[in-house]
Amino acid sequence: MTAFDDLLAANEKFTRTFQDSDLTGAAVRGLAVITCMDSRIDPLGLLGLTPGDAKILRNAGARVTDDVLRTLILAVYLLGVDRVLVMPHTDCGMSKVTDDDVHALAAQRGVDTRSLEFRTVPDQDTALRHDLLRIRTSPFLPADMAVGSAIYDVHTGKLMPVEL
Repeated sequence: MTAFDDLLAANEKFTRTFQDSDLTGAAVRGLAVITCMDSRIDPLGLLGLTPGDAKILRNAGARVTDDVLRTLILAVYLLGVDRVLVMPHTDCGMSKVTDDDVHALAAQRGVDTRSLEFRTVPDQDTALRHDLLRIRTSPFLPADMAVGSAIYDVHTGKLMPVEL
């Protein structure tokens, strides 16, 4: 028995009804969603999307990192993305700790993470403003690309648009 047997068994079942083989890599609805890795978030379901509709970029805190920008650039120029929704959420673990807290927790296990920046989110509004600005002012993305934001409430399932 391995740690992944349950996943491989689930995939075997999945393949019996798999019907998405005709999809391409393009985002059919021209959408990229940047959201958190929190497992309470079902980006496709909560936005009424299906596989192939959008590019979903996930990381801790829904932050617009250099790698997210790199991925957005590829999504725009190679995969048909022409709009971006940045979607952090309520009750985010990244808003409950600081980078120093994470470094201290890792140090308790004998791991030195001080060379890493975790981009924790002590102020979600400020972080969201910063991340939207990174997208909107990137010289590598179209200046007229639609960029929006909304907070997803993990307790109600409601998406709350944010005008910044």
